[in-house]
Amino acid sequence: MKEFAIDLNDSGVAEIERQTVRERMSAYLELTKPRITFLIVLTSAAGFCLASARGSLNYLVFSNAMIGIALLSSGIATLNQYIERDLDLLMRRTADRPLPSRRLLPWEALFFGTALTIVAEIYLAVLVNPLTAVLGLTVIAGYLFAYTPLKTRTSLSTMVGAFPGAVPPLIGWTAARGEITLEAWVLFAILFLWQFPHFLAIAWMYREDYGRAGILMLPVVEPEGRVTGQQIVVYTIMLLPVSLLPAYIGLSGRIYLYGAAILGLLFLFSSIRAAISKSRQSARQLLLASVIYLPLLFILMVLNR
Repeated sequence: MKEFAIDLNDSGVAEIERQTVRERMSAYLELTKPRITFLIVLTSAAGFCLASARGSLNYLVFSNAMIGIALLSSGIATLNQYIERDLDLLMRRTADRPLPSRRLLPWEALFFGTALTIVAEIYLAVLVNPLTAVLGLTVIAGYLFAYTPLKTRTSLSTMVGAFPGAVPPLIGWTAARGEITLEAWVLFAILFLWQFPHFLAIAWMYREDYGRAGILMLPVVEPEGRVTGQQIVVYTIMLLPVSLLPAYIGLSGRIYLYGAAILGLLFLFSSIRAAISKSRQSARQLLLASVIYLPLLFILMVLNR
């Protein structure tokens, strides 16, 4: 298999490492954060399906929208790692990413991420609709130029980042309808509120890592965890009634209503347990609960529309 000789030292000191084509492709794929991209595409797909009239889903537009969204998510994830490469080197959980581990050069990630993002925006504008592409631009601006630089300046970065983070179902909705309606904002609100217990659980688990890198997540600023626990519970409580709204505005049915209530109560139980325990284990369990809760909620919503 063909091999590459790569200069891996940004300071100019020659350090050569030989990598196979497969290893390099794996590193590029890792830059796109496939699991996060999958979740973004899933919530966007739910938005598209919910916006489409029953039995009239346009499969061509749907496919183009999901491809464009996947490209956009991958590009933003790559550019985020390019911007944060020095911070990632300081944290154990991120030190093995392609850039801090020197499996790829910074300029390679910058070129790759920029190309993906530009292609994604053109793809969405031409093959889906201009409004969807505009929403994509708001995600780029909000995530890369607001949330990312604020992470080392204020714990409010989580709030700022929750806005672009909640856009995927909105993008899916506009891809199908070409407009933003009340139902789309309900989907946005669900994802917006869900992010707080999800990301605060991660921040609590890795607070030492974040502190080492100078990232001012709430558990770093307030290490005793009282306010972190309060916010986890408060946002989960807020999420519960909002998650029921699709059934009351005609977006989904009675089965969804009951299912969302059960899922919400289980999620709330996990949040309260994490807030009381303040242990890494309970935070991990909350994180697991959050990544199970969201896909199940949207799948149930689509199936019972």
